[in-house]
Amino acid sequence: MRSGIAILCFCLVAGAAEIPAGAHVALQLVNTVDTRTAQVGDYVYLHTASPIAAGGHIVVPVGSYVQAVVSQARRSGRVSGRAELAIRIETLTFPDGKEIRINPHLSSVDSAGSTQKVDAQEGDVKQGSGHGADAERVATTAGTGAAIGGLAERSWSAAGIGGAAGAGVGLAVVLLTRGKEVELRQGTTVDVVFDRAVPIE
Repeated sequence: MRSGIAILCFCLVAGAAEIPAGAHVALQLVNTVDTRTAQVGDYVYLHTASPIAAGGHIVVPVGSYVQAVVSQARRSGRVSGRAELAIRIETLTFPDGKEIRINPHLSSVDSAGSTQKVDAQEGDVKQGSGHGADAERVATTAGTGAAIGGLAERSWSAAGIGGAAGAGVGLAVVLLTRGKEVELRQGTTVDVVFDRAVPIE
């Protein structure tokens, strides 16, 4: 009789479990998604890399599957405009097959050696500005042009002409080259936060 009561109590506790508001969880990308190829509506698959605990119990174990969808994808521009990628997290599937609807927001993302990061206001991933790299590229090309011009003519005027030509080539390269894209590679970890409690029924 006691065992039956214990099972009933366990079921009531399990049925009343919830993901608490403010809970963080690390999710790991199962597939790669980037602004070079992503289209709105593409599916993104992840799994929990850390558990979610509430009331001293694990309510979401590691290895639970998460499905998201690309809600915005914009490539980096050639002259202006940074790459942007937004994903909407929709469902969480437990190891036993139970599925619930969720909608946490992105909090942070691995930079993957780039300047991409989560925009706190908009909740999407944006690539950093490439102005510094562009200026360095123009300066480097200009310096190379000046050196070649000076060597060829052995004069400061030739070096100046070479520098101007080099700067022109460098600027053309910058204008014809897109900036870095946002890329969430397979295995990349993102941190998400639940704005409100989610019942696990």
